[in-house]
Amino acid sequence: MLLFGSLKTSSPYPWPRVGYEVAKAVADGTVDYGIAICYTGTGVCIAANKVKGIRAALCVDAQMARGARLWNDANVLCLSARLTTEEIAKEILDAWFSVREPDPSEVKNIEALKKLESQL
Repeated sequence: MLLFGSLKTSSPYPWPRVGYEVAKAVADGTVDYGIAICYTGTGVCIAANKVKGIRAALCVDAQMARGARLWNDANVLCLSARLTTEEIAKEILDAWFSVREPDPSEVKNIEALKKLESQL
């Protein structure tokens, strides 16, 4: 497990750097998946999605997390520190890690996302 941002240092850490550093670790294969958290979750999600190969998803409940993995093959989970209680976080993480591979019926759509990214 790698830690970034305020989990790594006691000083304030800018959310764009957190999202980017988590995403880079996933994109370069250092880790399989990343979890990024900021106040709303939106900022780290936007920053993470700037990294090629990243499909970051902001999830507020277990169904969104399961769907993000199952239908979008999301590889970075983004959470809102403001909205996510400890109990909900556990449910979200359980759902996220319960999906081992994308739904086979969505593989073409996931490949289409990768093709769109390569055109940037």
